Amino acid sequence: MRKLLIEELHRLSPSDYAMTMKLPLAVVLDNVRSLHNVGSVFRTADALLIEKIILCGISAQPPSPEIHKTALGAELTVPWQYQADTLTCVKCLQKSGYKVYAVEQVTDSTPLQAFRVPLNSSVAIVFGHEVKGVRQDVIDICDGAIEIPQFGTKHSLNVSVSAGLVMWEIFKQMKYR
Repeated sequence: MRKLLIEELHRLSPSDYAMTMKLPLAVVLDNVRSLHNVGSVFRTADALLIEKIILCGISAQPPSPEIHKTALGAELTVPWQYQADTLTCVKCLQKSGYKVYAVEQVTDSTPLQAFRVPLNSSVAIVFGHEVKGVRQDVIDICDGAIEIPQFGTKHSLNVSVSAGLVMWEIFKQMKYR
């Protein structure tokens, strides 16, 4: 076994990436304050061919050296937009046909391992503020909630880690069904 050279990875060029079919998955960041977390979500979204990221409220926006440091340029390839209010964003996504899920610890949530992507649907997942989580008024209008089971002494994961786990699970279901 040997580590592959960068040339052997056959990565897409930015122009080829732009032309590649994306998964019908939108990632909504609800007031995510850390620029490094935002950059990390961009990088994961690029790796998994996520359709778009929507930055809401106080979530940082490119261009930013801090976002770039973590995103490694993915902020230039992944389509993104800014919307001031997450509640308005979720309503717009739903009107456009998306099923929207908050990723949060709430009553009646679906454990990530039990979550099934609805067939023939575009999906949006909402991740919240690092301390406060997804706003309750946003949770109230979501089509459901996904919870990542945790078994240790901490009650939460870093938002970029949570985003990576949930994006990967949805990617597997959409890509390989």
